[in-house]
Amino acid sequence: MQHRPRKRFGQNFLQNPHIIDAIVRAFNPQATDHVVEIGPGLGALTQPLLRQLNALTAIEIDRDLQAHLALMPEALGKLNLVDADALSIDYSDLGEDLRVIGNLPYNISTPLLIHLLHHVKHIKDMHFMLQKEVVERLAAGPGSKAYGRLSVIVQYHCEVEHLFNVPADAFFPKPKVESAIVCMTPYRVSPYPVVPFTELERLVACAFSMRRKTLANNLKPILNAAELTTLGINPLLRPEQISVSEYVQIAKFVSK
Repeated sequence: MQHRPRKRFGQNFLQNPHIIDAIVRAFNPQATDHVVEIGPGLGALTQPLLRQLNALTAIEIDRDLQAHLALMPEALGKLNLVDADALSIDYSDLGEDLRVIGNLPYNISTPLLIHLLHHVKHIKDMHFMLQKEVVERLAAGPGSKAYGRLSVIVQYHCEVEHLFNVPADAFFPKPKVESAIVCMTPYRVSPYPVVPFTELERLVACAFSMRRKTLANNLKPILNAAELTTLGINPLLRPEQISVSEYVQIAKFVSK
């Protein structure tokens, strides 16, 4: 199919067969898995997935690509195409134990990840192609430059594994950035106490609003230095020096 990639949809099509095989192997689809693919594009991952699955739900916003996907021989009786923006989907409507996969449009990757976390109870695991820098942020630990708001929010909900990197020339058109594959597995039994999602989001956004300032300075609208000290957290540390468990501890304290 001749299809001109559309910038407004952030389209970069994966075309390297070795990378495609490596992603499918890492994902390891089983016939009865309930798989949801976000942004299937020209079907680079869709085709090999359909060969191994009994059924596949694919979310695609581009009508031209929907028509192409529906005509693939592998799609017959197996492919459920959802005409929607992935950011607007209520993933709980798609079932339980969802296995989500996709080459995510880089222009919406962060809001889409946050949106998916709101439906994390219905998700078994997620394998995504993302900008390498984003994957490094997702997997980063305290004390590193990459560690930030996204690291804390995602790691509160999931185990994160940076699987492997993908060169820019694996795509058409060739993006200006390197990519990487990440696996995010929601905790079946969380190592953290339950805190309201919105409270943790607000807290972490506030904490990382100015990275060069101290935690106490950034969190002034939420709690004071004395309260941080009471929680056993040094108020003079910078936001990237605070662990996920400490952020959860603060969120629990302020949401009482």
